[in-house]
Amino acid sequence: MKTKHIFLFSVTIITLLAYACQKEDAGNSILKIRMTDAPTALEEVNIDLQQVNIKFEKDSGGWVSMQTNAGIYNLLDFQNGVDTLIAQDSYPQGDVKEIGLVLGNNNSVKESGQVYPLVIPSGSESGLKIKINKKLRTGLDSLLIDFDALMSIKKERDNYKLRPVIRLR
Repeated sequence: MKTKHIFLFSVTIITLLAYACQKEDAGNSILKIRMTDAPTALEEVNIDLQQVNIKFEKDSGGWVSMQTNAGIYNLLDFQNGVDTLIAQDSYPQGDVKEIGLVLGNNNSVKESGQVYPLVIPSGSESGLKIKINKKLRTGLDSLLIDFDALMSIKKERDNYKLRPVIRLR
C-alpha cells in the first residue's frame, strides 16, 4: 500500500512539473528566417546583409532586430533546394506583418568574369521591406525568403540595380 502511494505521489509531481514547464514555454516561438534563390545567367549576385528586422502587427514600437548572421551572401550559392539561415530569435506569439533586410554598400554582380556594383535603391537606408502576414506558432517556426535573381536584377545604362522579386514560403 505504501508503494502504491509513493508511486501515485511521484506520478502527480512529475505531471505537475511537466505542466509547469509547458506553461512557461507557452506562447513563445523561435523564428528562423532562411534565404534561397532561383537560377539566373549571372555568375554571382552578392548582397551585403547587415541586419534582419521584423515588425509585429500589434507593436507600435517599430522594428525589432533579430540575431542576424551578417555577411556578404552570393545568392547563387543557394539554389536547387539549398538555403542558408540568415536570422533567428525567440519571440512571444503574435502576427509578424513585415520583415526588413538592411543591406550595406558591398553589393555586386559578376557577369562574364567582370564584377559590377549592384545598386539597391534605399537598401542601406530603409532596407528591403517585405510585407507578410504570418502568425507565429508556438515552438519552432520558419520562413524562407526566395529571391528571384533573374527577375530582380536589371542591367541599366551604367550599372545593375536590384528591384527584388521575392516569394515567401
